[in-house]
Amino acid sequence: MIFFEQSIETMPRKALEELQIEKLRSMLKQIYGRNRFYTDKLDAAGIHPESIKTLDDLKRLPLTSKSELVQAQSDALPLGSNATFEESAYSRFHQTSGTTGTPLRVLDTPESWDWWGRCWGHVLAGAGLTENDRLFVPFSFGPFIGFWAAVEGARKINALMIPGGGRDSLQRLHLMKELGVTAMCCTPTYALRLAEVARESGFDLSQIPLRTLIHAGEPGANVPATKARIESVWNAKCFDHAGASEIGAHSFECEVQPNGTHVTESEFIVEVLNPETQEAVPEGEQGELIITNLGRIGYPVIRYRSGDLVVLNQQKCACGRSFTWWLYAELMFFPARLKIWCVNVRRWKNSVSPFPLIAKWVIWQLNLI
Repeated sequence: MIFFEQSIETMPRKALEELQIEKLRSMLKQIYGRNRFYTDKLDAAGIHPESIKTLDDLKRLPLTSKSELVQAQSDALPLGSNATFEESAYSRFHQTSGTTGTPLRVLDTPESWDWWGRCWGHVLAGAGLTENDRLFVPFSFGPFIGFWAAVEGARKINALMIPGGGRDSLQRLHLMKELGVTAMCCTPTYALRLAEVARESGFDLSQIPLRTLIHAGEPGANVPATKARIESVWNAKCFDHAGASEIGAHSFECEVQPNGTHVTESEFIVEVLNPETQEAVPEGEQGELIITNLGRIGYPVIRYRSGDLVVLNQQKCACGRSFTWWLYAELMFFPARLKIWCVNVRRWKNSVSPFPLIAKWVIWQLNLI
């Protein structure tokens, strides 16, 4: 079993929680009085960082929504008020796609960008990658953060990172063959598109020694039928990853694949709340995933409402990690967030995945939501 930081990933639960509260208290101390957005939120709630002493105290902190972050951005253009430092401290700019509204800009310091790399180190090592792998990233580098961070993760595990931008799909396939690519990071949709191009052009995918696909950027790799289809056409193992530009790369699938993804709990604290009452739900019951990042001092998010409905499992995984793992519940969007409609994304994708042309259209449509 491959680990990124084995001593931390396998540490006893009590020690892990002590590490989390230590990091949380340190972050609160650093941002209070410097980060206008969170200083105002804490003051409005009547909370001083020194009063947060245990993880049980976390529930006293106010929740954060994406709409608040977007408003904070517009309140202090161009960087926004959720910036702990002066502009000169930041070295990276990225932004969300804006498919659900105003694009959200995010900033990183050299320290928090290194943190992104460590988070992706967990993603890549969790999928079994090592310094002996050749990782292909077929991505043209725009402001989307996901695969920029994958490059940093490859550096952390010392894998050979092969950029695939500036080429069409068939050229990428030939490059993968020539260089003996063993792993690839891309969206699930693009993995299927590459396979489609190979079929149309008579390219034999077995000429590429690919054994691992790591997916991000859209739903799909956590949908059993989609995962099975990707693994079938590539004859390789498919791994899911979850993250967001404003949060970080927070979850990864291990080699055991226990029907869920591990939270990198050394870098994040997760809660599962009833989206209506905002009360914690018992383990094993579905609720909204709430995330606090611990290593992004310059652009923190505290108790962030992800909008995803999940079921949490704190049983130790067969991979040996003590990190909590979770699986998506059936409803991925719900009225508390969109106030429009509910759609069973997993069931839709499961139903249409065996039919390639229909699947491609439905996946494209769902990614516009």
